[in-house]
Amino acid sequence: MKKINSSLFKSVMSKFPTGVAIITINNNNNYFGKTVNSFASVSLNPPLVLFSLEKQSSSLKDYTKSSFFGINILSRKQKKLSIFFSKLKPKWGDTKFFLSKNNIPLIEGSVANLNCKNNKTIIQGDHIIFICKILEGQINTKLRPLVYLNSNYL
Repeated sequence: MKKINSSLFKSVMSKFPTGVAIITINNNNNYFGKTVNSFASVSLNPPLVLFSLEKQSSSLKDYTKSSFFGINILSRKQKKLSIFFSKLKPKWGDTKFFLSKNNIPLIEGSVANLNCKNNKTIIQGDHIIFICKILEGQINTKLRPLVYLNSNYL
């Protein structure tokens, strides 16, 4: 065992395969999306999930102001979208979407879409953790999820 440092921590965590999601918000009819792989279920009853954003994230202020989030679990066909929404303040462009009941953009062609309400935010280390209550969801059983492992998409 070696003493942990940033480089070793990143290397260790890259060995854990994760799904890829884009978290979407609507801020005064300006749509924002951020690619994350820090997404997990928290509770079945009530249905809670979490995701986190780095404190230095370009649109963090918009996310901390938002009461509702869309969580879009990406399919293998959406690798380009994942890369696009990982950039600094990406413009929404021609991304195909539909709106939830509370006007949050949800990305078409995803394996699953969740419409969520922000339940709690926690500042921890260099990230902010958002705990969200799921209000609605849908699944596309014909698609396979996009996976991220060893800093590569699978």
